[in-house]
Amino acid sequence: MTDCNNSSEPEPNDSLQTFGAVLQGFREHAGLTQQELAPLVGYSAHFVASVEQGRRLPPEDFVERAEVALNAHGILRKAARKVGRQPGLAAWFRKWAGLEELAISLYTYECRVVPGLLQTAAYARTLFDNRVPLLTDDQIETQLTARQERQRMLRERQNTAFCFILDEHVLLRRTGGTEVADELTAHLLDLTALRNVEIQVMPLSRGVHAGMNGPMRLLEVPENQWFGYIEGQETGQLISEPKTISVLQMRYAKLRSQALTPEDSVSLLKQPRGAL
Repeated sequence: MTDCNNSSEPEPNDSLQTFGAVLQGFREHAGLTQQELAPLVGYSAHFVASVEQGRRLPPEDFVERAEVALNAHGILRKAARKVGRQPGLAAWFRKWAGLEELAISLYTYECRVVPGLLQTAAYARTLFDNRVPLLTDDQIETQLTARQERQRMLRERQNTAFCFILDEHVLLRRTGGTEVADELTAHLLDLTALRNVEIQVMPLSRGVHAGMNGPMRLLEVPENQWFGYIEGQETGQLISEPKTISVLQMRYAKLRSQALTPEDSVSLLKQPRGAL
């Protein structure tokens, strides 16, 4: 469900929205705000809001804690089982969405498009407008809203380290045309000013590097356990096997050493737009 690809955020559907409405009803009946419920379920207020709006799948531990905190008489559990049977919403997605909200560090290598967390609205719209099969106007607006909402974590979660490595050719493609590409570059530069965001560029001059097998993501949760995520067309795989995680960590560490330093990456982004 990459931040940047088709399966990143699920489209709101009836079962997700129904669960969100039920959760909101129990929360309000208990006299709690989203901010007050958040510590009781172990997730952020932003995540609680996303679940109530039908934009996030509720992980099992979220459902269990909400069930207890709101004294829901088993209703939330039953509603969650309906969500779990919704076609197209795979277990790996539910788990990853929950893990992301808990992550103390998130590492991304991307060689296809700019990751969703870093996209401008115009860049994202270009991708959605050209998706195959075509999306309706309403679907595009829903995807844009979900993506922009998700991007808030970069600024709101200042204790989480976000590290990105982007292949230079992703920027050279100038997706959306000159104006969109220039806005994206300026946006990336703005994000590098955040203390918790690090962006590195893998230069074209590096003919071979450790990411030749494709994009990857890694995250660490507060218990210091690591998870990985890899994605292809219409598929995604959540990884928790320690041996595989170790391989991905070695590759990402090598990528960081092969890419331009954060400072040199900023210098590259600051080059005259026509030169990039």
